[in-house]
Amino acid sequence: MVERILVPMDDSEQAERALGYTLDNFPDASVAVVHVVGAPSAMMGEAASLALADDFEAAAEERAATVFERARQLTADRDREIETVVGVGHPARNIIDRAAEYDTVVIGAHGADRGRATRRFLVGNVAETVSKRAPVPVVLVR
Repeated sequence: MVERILVPMDDSEQAERALGYTLDNFPDASVAVVHVVGAPSAMMGEAASLALADDFEAAAEERAATVFERARQLTADRDREIETVVGVGHPARNIIDRAAEYDTVVIGAHGADRGRATRRFLVGNVAETVSKRAPVPVVLVR
């Protein structure tokens, strides 16, 4: 029985579909929506990384707020509640690391980078990595 579900969400239509699928098909499960924001890296240069690091957590929370607001709208339509989690770092790695705390992951087949020439034909890079490496079952939603 699926009791806890992790739904990674960005601002893509596929992520919204994944959340809708989860809410419709797992009415008794608790749902956590995670939005992962990439962290400043050393490749940006030490000065830029340090300048961004001071307010990065606040900026990540602010960026996630718009995604979570859309998620709450979708859940309100179905009279459901969700938990929201902000992740920082590499999206696929962050999702995989969290997945062990849940029974399954439901993820959109493509995320917000769906327009890039480097994307996979049927499954986006993050979704593909999560589906291959997560320690729990993964449902891909198109």
